[in-house]
Amino acid sequence: MPVPSLRGQRVVVLGGSSGIGYAVAEAALADGAQVIIGSSKSTNVEAALAKLGPGASGAVTNMRDEAAVQAFFDHVGPFDHLAYTAGDWDRARAGPIAELDLAAAALGMEVRFWGALRAIKHALPHLSHKGSITLTDGVRTHKPGKGMPLSSAFGGAIEHLAKGLAVDLAPVRVNSVCPGIVLTEVWNNVSEERLTKMTAGLPLPQAGDPADVAQAYIYLMKGGYTTGQVLIVDGGLMLV
Repeated sequence: MPVPSLRGQRVVVLGGSSGIGYAVAEAALADGAQVIIGSSKSTNVEAALAKLGPGASGAVTNMRDEAAVQAFFDHVGPFDHLAYTAGDWDRARAGPIAELDLAAAALGMEVRFWGALRAIKHALPHLSHKGSITLTDGVRTHKPGKGMPLSSAFGGAIEHLAKGLAVDLAPVRVNSVCPGIVLTEVWNNVSEERLTKMTAGLPLPQAGDPADVAQAYIYLMKGGYTTGQVLIVDGGLMLV
């Protein structure tokens, strides 16, 4: 039986110009796919495409704007797999509930949750019925932190969306990846000392590399008998 491969398939990565999304795009290219990335800034798309090289293309889209999302997928045309890694990390979600700005907190769902739904809605007319959708949440979904209940709630919404859509959209496969502490640009302003302290007690005592997490997305694209699942890639954080 042949080993599953992405060769000759088309993979769309939203949020693909940086972080985990860029690593997914890079890994899909290495597995033989054609890759289309989407991001909100043209400079980021151009810089990512220059590094990704042949086999990659991309365009700007605004995940808060349904018309822009529809136009993006109409431009992409037929494809096989969607990886959604876009997020809005600059929305503050930490702090006491009594001091929470609810209007600002609601904006934290615009890209991560509603953006994902906009993408799925307008991807479906172009997505192969043998294809897949992979969403992204985070380990705080399962390991709540003090003052961060919204992170857990937002991640939980994504995971339940994946499970519900796996039933609703079958035979299209829908899953989610749940990363732990991963060295993306989000962590650029965190000191090495703090990162070492945060990861010291893990079974794998280090922060993850985006390339390691990207392999979870690649598996979920190629794993034709996997749907409605959450794949945790956290260095063992869930065990401690």
